[in-house]
Amino acid sequence: MKKLINAVEDVVNESVAGFCAAHSDIVQFGKTAPFVLRRNLKPGKVALLSGGGSGHEPLHAGFVGFGMLDAACPGQVFTSPTPDLVLAAAEAADTGSGVLFIVKNYEGDVMNFDMAREMSGRTIATVITDDDVAVETSTYSTGRRGVAGTLIVEKTLGAAAEEGRNLPDLKALGDRVNAATRSIGIALTSCTVPAAGKPTFELGDNEMEVGVGIHGEPGRRRVKLKSANEIAAEMVDAITADFGDRARGEVLLLINGFGGSPLSELYLMYDAVRKRLAAVGCTVARSLVGNFVTSLDMAGCSVTVSLLDDETKRLWDAPVHTAALRWGV
Repeated sequence: MKKLINAVEDVVNESVAGFCAAHSDIVQFGKTAPFVLRRNLKPGKVALLSGGGSGHEPLHAGFVGFGMLDAACPGQVFTSPTPDLVLAAAEAADTGSGVLFIVKNYEGDVMNFDMAREMSGRTIATVITDDDVAVETSTYSTGRRGVAGTLIVEKTLGAAAEEGRNLPDLKALGDRVNAATRSIGIALTSCTVPAAGKPTFELGDNEMEVGVGIHGEPGRRRVKLKSANEIAAEMVDAITADFGDRARGEVLLLINGFGGSPLSELYLMYDAVRKRLAAVGCTVARSLVGNFVTSLDMAGCSVTVSLLDDETKRLWDAPVHTAALRWGV
């Protein structure tokens, strides 16, 4: 294993400290615990808080800032943040209008965020993201996994929160956006967790994993490597089949890299997926391509399709200024 690290046990804290120093105009390191806090909190605004295991950067710390999150809680690599960490971040981010947790549907995340909510005594609501169509259960989750579609929920809710919407309205909007969002991923290689020191699983040179999770969990099946067009068709077909009759009209298309594939390949996949979506009656009205919800050094990508309406399109277009996403400001 070759990694740019000092000691395995210090990887997350040193990485988060470096992130906060590099983007000190946007975020700050938590004073009471190692979480990421928005530098300039907006009084009277509902605080948006997310988090999960590290190894998926820039999710979630990279989305803290104007128009998205107010705080992010990074756990150890592929490990849920502790309730104490979530509680400390919630206390720091809450300016008096309550807190909305945005939680990916993994057992540890759901349990620890729920424990933090019970411990806090504050007004807190939760949106659970579960956009992965690949499998109904996995090593980490009961029910569908929350994956790259979480970014779309966070961006949409971030814009709405900046407008001053209250906690019940934001909770309802988050649930609606999540219900309109579907994802599926494919892996060409495994990832290597620093503490393990070896790949999580093995793939042959001519193999790929269809429906892989962002922790390297197995997907639907392992198959021979296919062309980009064939891969795109299978991914789009899985998503549109899950949407059923709703799979038409304007959509937001996110091609998300897992950390080990070059942008040239991600844009090639965007071209293939966009054409396939057009063939089934979907018009790509908004796009995002890049490494946003990664799995350490895994090669591969995920496709996320989110059905748009006038409101969600406007909220997606609203200004945002974070380390990983910024436009309109």
